[in-house]
Amino acid sequence: MKHFFPGTALALFIGIGLLPLSTNTFAANSWDKLQPDRDEVIASLNVVELLKRHHYSKPPLDDARSVIIYDSYLKLLDPSRSYFMASDIAEFDKWKTEFDDFLKSGDLNAGFTIYKRYLDRVKARLDFALAELNKGVDKIDFTTKETLLIDRKDAPWLKSSAELNDLWRKRVKDEVLRQKIAGKDSKQIQETLIKRYKNQLARLDQTRAEDIFQAYINTFAMSYDPHTNYLSPDNAENFDINMSLSLEGIGAVLQSDNDQVKVVRLVPAGPADKTKMVAPADKIIGVAQGNKEMVDVVGWRLDEVVKLIRGPKGTVVRLEVIPASNAPNDQTTKIVPITREAVKLEDQAVKKSVLNLKQDGKDYKLGVIEIPAFYLDFKAFRAGDPDYKSTTRDVKKLLTELQKDKVDGVVIDLRNNGGGSLQEATELTSLFIDKGPTVLVRNADGRVDVLEDENPGAFYKGPMALLVNRLSASASEIFAGAMQDYHRALIIGGQTFGKGTVQTIQPLNHGELKLTLAKFYRVSGQSTQHQGVLPDIDYPSIIDTKEIGESALPEAMPWDTIKPAIKPAVDPFKPYITQLKSEHDARSAKDAEFVFIRDKLALAQKLMDEKTVSLNEVERRAQHTDIEAKQLVMENIRRKAKGEEPLKELKKEDEDAIAAEPDKTKPEDDAYLSEAGRILLDYLKLNSAVAKH
Repeated sequence: MKHFFPGTALALFIGIGLLPLSTNTFAANSWDKLQPDRDEVIASLNVVELLKRHHYSKPPLDDARSVIIYDSYLKLLDPSRSYFMASDIAEFDKWKTEFDDFLKSGDLNAGFTIYKRYLDRVKARLDFALAELNKGVDKIDFTTKETLLIDRKDAPWLKSSAELNDLWRKRVKDEVLRQKIAGKDSKQIQETLIKRYKNQLARLDQTRAEDIFQAYINTFAMSYDPHTNYLSPDNAENFDINMSLSLEGIGAVLQSDNDQVKVVRLVPAGPADKTKMVAPADKIIGVAQGNKEMVDVVGWRLDEVVKLIRGPKGTVVRLEVIPASNAPNDQTTKIVPITREAVKLEDQAVKKSVLNLKQDGKDYKLGVIEIPAFYLDFKAFRAGDPDYKSTTRDVKKLLTELQKDKVDGVVIDLRNNGGGSLQEATELTSLFIDKGPTVLVRNADGRVDVLEDENPGAFYKGPMALLVNRLSASASEIFAGAMQDYHRALIIGGQTFGKGTVQTIQPLNHGELKLTLAKFYRVSGQSTQHQGVLPDIDYPSIIDTKEIGESALPEAMPWDTIKPAIKPAVDPFKPYITQLKSEHDARSAKDAEFVFIRDKLALAQKLMDEKTVSLNEVERRAQHTDIEAKQLVMENIRRKAKGEEPLKELKKEDEDAIAAEPDKTKPEDDAYLSEAGRILLDYLKLNSAVAKH
């Protein structure tokens, strides 16, 4: 069995088919005769047995699990309930509680039947959409008072072809209107959408039995938890690249999101991160090689998009991206050129800076240590190189330098740190505690292994704050949890990602199974799973926690607790938390950056709550103009507070501009970092006042 580090398993593997009418009603399609082969049947039986014996939770494969598999499969294939008809679902419902029996006996026919019906339905919808477009984009009437329900996850299954036709007529109308508002002319829109739908039709004919098997068995595997996946031979071969794209790629973790590909997180110091033009929850809808034509990838499978993005080191890939910061109905895109390269260890190395703050009329110096990842140069370590690089060694060196500078305290910045080496998370903890347990690992049999710091004495005993956010994951959460449980640092920022499980890879006769076999627990006995680490002082989140994070994933394993490894000590921060929050709230209410983020989140939430969109062009443009006006007001309030010139309109990125290296800002310019420093100084002042009495 191959084990890997806790910070690597953020991307979902979803074997999506492409896009689905009763097989009895249509002329023969290329997929009608697709059937599972003997290798796939054996692999499915192996997956059943491995999950039964080795999965951490060992839930029974019974009727209740069968319902989860069935519902998840329908959701995977048709999440917006726009392809299957009510009659299809009525036909499939007879199998609802039988998937457990089918899987135990190696019978894959139900999974194949549902998928092939889906392909039939998709073909019918694409044919209809093309027929609508071929009538001419200019002939669509945008003056009528029509609306489209965009959140259809709980909508009833439609009963007839006529109802589906009406839905798809509106969907095509919406697609055209989005592109019109994004500034494209009728000819461009017609060409783009016809090409998109024709490509998707062509891709239907390329469906293999392997694609159906991957989708079906992966749905079964993921019913246990989102990090348990079946990897087909093709996906297994490209496993590392699918997970992070960090090898000769762009350094991003991607995930399927309906017909689009979503960015989950960026590898710190990776090519995409360096552009400062890509952010989590952005949607990638096009990929181009260098200066070649942009390829529309809407409706493509994740692994196929990954193949386009990968390429030789030093070459340029251009991504067409819908920013997550757009309003939900705003399809305005930007082009992001990225030079492919491997992420270098030195680029991810720990960095230090000094934060100079004036508070209560006094000048203070705080050391800042930014930790982008938990790394260890294994090759140099195993070779006995005395100068091998590791997170802990580098932090220790920088702490020594900061103490020589006589800093008043230290802020450790773990924002966007997706994890890495568990060993390093443990070693780093040892720098700040006397000695004792650092993390607990509980396996499927209930055995708890305790990782400990056995060296007495802390290297750094001074005051400390930890800055975290939603993208602080895995090894970051282990370290932050230990610092909170030992009361060594104030935890400031946002709720962390919540990935508290360990996976292993088990080769099969056909493909591989990645399964969850252990769970992390903090020394207080709390799991880091699902809930993550909750900060002592909350910041507004720049990232939508409903979109990104463990709790956003289907069938995520729950948060729970086990017996603590240490006795609770007196928490030195607890008496002051209420006052620290109060002082933070008073400051952040006046801080331009905090006000901007809160207002932006409030607007985004309001827009996300809207379930329907108008198909009337005048109404839609008015809504678009209103949203842009609100965003412009928010931006100019921020700019005014910073002494910058206000904008007359929101800037749009120059599509052809190669992203320049971003300006290196001073730590004082980072509002979240500066505020973390001020909170730490508030604590020192309160604690000092109590000590004097």
